[in-house]
Amino acid sequence: MTQAHVTQRARGVDRAVHILDYLQTQKRPLRPNEIAQGIGAPKSTVYDIINLLLDQHILEYYDREGRVFLGRKLYFFGQSYLKQFDLARESEEHLVHIAEVTKETAQMCMLEGHKYTVAMMREGERHFRISSDIGEPVAIPWTASGRLLVSHMTDREILDFIPAEDFVLPDGTRLDPQLFLAQVHAARDDGFFSFDSVADTFTHCFAAPVHDEAGQCIATLCLIAPRADAARNHGDYRAVLTGSASRLSEKLAGEGSRHARRTVSGQGRV
Repeated sequence: MTQAHVTQRARGVDRAVHILDYLQTQKRPLRPNEIAQGIGAPKSTVYDIINLLLDQHILEYYDREGRVFLGRKLYFFGQSYLKQFDLARESEEHLVHIAEVTKETAQMCMLEGHKYTVAMMREGERHFRISSDIGEPVAIPWTASGRLLVSHMTDREILDFIPAEDFVLPDGTRLDPQLFLAQVHAARDDGFFSFDSVADTFTHCFAAPVHDEAGQCIATLCLIAPRADAARNHGDYRAVLTGSASRLSEKLAGEGSRHARRTVSGQGRV
């Protein structure tokens, strides 16, 4: 295979991933020409790739008008991923515990590229819904978790990592990057951060770090509560959240150590 063929195939893979990402972020079925326009790609190329993805059930037709959406095979891929992904598997029981004890919505959150996203969620026992959509990219400075998820970086790395426009809050005001950095430092020292949500006027967000075996914050456990309830139960909610995050971190660190020992042991026998 020539280098040109290799490059062409790599571009095709990139385009396929772009199509899947676009459908996931739009969260609705689209016609191929709408996808092509949305990602800025030639229609002929997009049609060819979509047909290949349809053949493999990675995409599926949604209606008779030719709209397509994410297919059932992606669900099976996701299930296989969860079975092997310690963080997701271990987080589930902690989210259930947090939601049951506090009656509030519990989430496990991570970085996705240069954005924050909710990876898993357990809704609380309320008649109205307080949560973010799973997988929706959100500007890091808008979130309590964001202060912890970048806390392993230097100030310069943080400012280089977060797009400048993401410091503009939902109400149009601009968060001073130096204030954000000071909040990152405080969150790092406290092992916890909470604040009134900047995305709405009635919720308070709590976040506690989940660390890997190297001590880096790889995720957060979060709690979303009405502001009045959050103020009334702040100490209890913080204790439940940080306790769960600490136990999850210890479990992940233990799994990492055991994996390292198995790897070294296996190498020793070879």
